[in-house]
Amino acid sequence: MTLPGFSLLAQACALEPLMVVNQLAGQRLYRLQAFTAAGKEVASMADISQAAGTPFELASSELDMLIVCAPSPLPAMHEHALLGHLRLLGRSGVVLVGVGGGTELLARAGMLDGYRATLPWQRFAAFTRAFPRVRLTQQLFEIDRDRLTCGGGTAAMDMMMTLIASHHGSELAERVSEHFVLERVRMADEPQQVPLRSRLGHAPASLVDAVMLMEANIEEPLTTHELAEHLGISRRQLERLFKKYLQAVPGRYYLDLRLKEARRLLRESDLPAGEIAMKTGFSSPAHFSTAYRNHFGVTPREERL
Repeated sequence: MTLPGFSLLAQACALEPLMVVNQLAGQRLYRLQAFTAAGKEVASMADISQAAGTPFELASSELDMLIVCAPSPLPAMHEHALLGHLRLLGRSGVVLVGVGGGTELLARAGMLDGYRATLPWQRFAAFTRAFPRVRLTQQLFEIDRDRLTCGGGTAAMDMMMTLIASHHGSELAERVSEHFVLERVRMADEPQQVPLRSRLGHAPASLVDAVMLMEANIEEPLTTHELAEHLGISRRQLERLFKKYLQAVPGRYYLDLRLKEARRLLRESDLPAGEIAMKTGFSSPAHFSTAYRNHFGVTPREERL
């Protein structure tokens, strides 16, 4: 289903992989049907019109999946019939997929309560306030049971490629990836690249500066005392800031940053695990392996299997 103001890029990233799968498999694995509100023509964010589709109110509960492409931010809406039909489809077992503002539309219909979900990072704060029953994450995309949501844009392709792999195997998904000349398909648990000051909202400048120092000193980590000295505040004051705004002590937050960088290097490079340990500030491969397993549940070696 497409709503006026939708992103052409996000829509294409969600739908074209499904069509390419059909082409590469030599059979129709996915059949698409276009729905628009009241069966009317819709214009994209770029003011390019899309032909009228089947009226959404005729969408049947026999659908396997409904992909909702909508603008972000989603404008105020009073189309109760549309939300009601979304509820009907969701409760009848149709898999619901939110792309861009589609996540907000599903949330307004109550179809994401109790689910993990994500959406474009610019909407995190407003969405959290409006929908406290949704388990919002900052990941690239979320697949939680029969609900799929993503950060919009090209994240929609990563999400659909992952879905294709789960339906038809990784080999076919890799062929689709090659068709689009993708170097790799990003994983769901990769965070959206949210600007630091946006992630921390209205946090004090000293906390923002502390996190920036951490990110700039991954290979040779600073102690909490050294961080406080650089910022001209006491260690205790720094710890209070981290606890208030990030719900973590500085040392733990710093360790998380280093381990996430280590995971990125393991996934995206051929560097030996021992060298990655050094590049992320660990004193030995054994220490690195233990910390990695405790954090992610797998060892560095298993991460690459």
